[in-house]
Amino acid sequence: MSAARTVRTVLAATLVAGLTATALATPALAASPAPAKPDHAATQQALEAAVADGVPGAVAQARDGRDRWTGTAGERGGDDRYRVGSITKTFTATVLLQLQAEGRIDLDDPVEKWLPGVVRGNGHDGRKITVRQLLNHTSGIYSYTEDPAFQAKVFGPGFLEHRYDTWTPKQLVAVAMAHEPDFTPGASWNYSNTNFVLAGMVIEKVTGRPYGKAVENRIIKPLKLRATTVPGTRSAMPEPSSPAYSKLSRDVNAPVHDVSTLNPSIAGAAGEMISDSRDLQTFYRALLQGRLLPKSALNEMTTTVQISPEYPNVGYGLGLMKDKLSCGVEVWGHGGGIHGSSSLAQVTRDGGHSLAGNFNADWAGDSQKVIEAEFCGTAPKK
Repeated sequence: MSAARTVRTVLAATLVAGLTATALATPALAASPAPAKPDHAATQQALEAAVADGVPGAVAQARDGRDRWTGTAGERGGDDRYRVGSITKTFTATVLLQLQAEGRIDLDDPVEKWLPGVVRGNGHDGRKITVRQLLNHTSGIYSYTEDPAFQAKVFGPGFLEHRYDTWTPKQLVAVAMAHEPDFTPGASWNYSNTNFVLAGMVIEKVTGRPYGKAVENRIIKPLKLRATTVPGTRSAMPEPSSPAYSKLSRDVNAPVHDVSTLNPSIAGAAGEMISDSRDLQTFYRALLQGRLLPKSALNEMTTTVQISPEYPNVGYGLGLMKDKLSCGVEVWGHGGGIHGSSSLAQVTRDGGHSLAGNFNADWAGDSQKVIEAEFCGTAPKK
């Protein structure tokens, strides 16, 4: 996705909303003190503001110490499952860091070592790109979701005809290889969904099984994430869930379509997973509290690169993003979007205060306002 949409895209809805979202979230201004005790009134107002902005339904859950809270607005259930889009990337990166801790891979290995001949063409060279550069988006590899023909078929009106098509990881990478790199490896930063499709392919090469099996065995089962799945090519949504809606167009006057069912192979290890707000909080809390990775690996994951000089308070680690909010609170997590679904998952560095939620639309609403409301107590302006 383009640099001009990076911050909103990563913080809010990184797979599809990056292609349809509006302007960037405004950078943080003067800091104000965070609330002394949990108060979710502002968060509820932010959910209601999203619905007023055109989102059919919004849901969020938060934990802070012993405090538990669930909020909904519009037509949503508090326990809804939803497609989490690019939040999948944190799961993928966690598996690779676990494999490195076990001595089965080195993140500084060239991609060519594990995927010979795959990253080649139009200036792309897997011999000069490391696995680590895939995970922190410094590889320079073109994002297949930026390809105009792919966009027309998968994100535009063509989706209605092609929603159940299966895309293999190799096909998605081939779309990217038809374009020149964004920059020389390590020279800059740009969000690329191709990076994490490749990361999933690396996991499969190392383990001998699809990346989704590694996610299930290493994360989902140990944490007992009962609402979290890696669907592969399965198009249906599990219950409970609410419909997902998209305009499949940048035209604000375009008709709304129910896009709940789709073949998520268009996203793969970059964005195919399904979860709910409870499971996402459990995952990110466990991750930041060191229950999934040894300390050294978690330190690597939370070592960030600057995504843009315009946003000095935002950094990207290994499949994990850091954001310093307007009140000075630092949160870690990821945003995620896919057709008709815009998700958020954030947690403080100590894992003590967490938030996860979803809008069931991809053309309206600002999930950054929900994050600011929960962690800073700042209600969105009307």
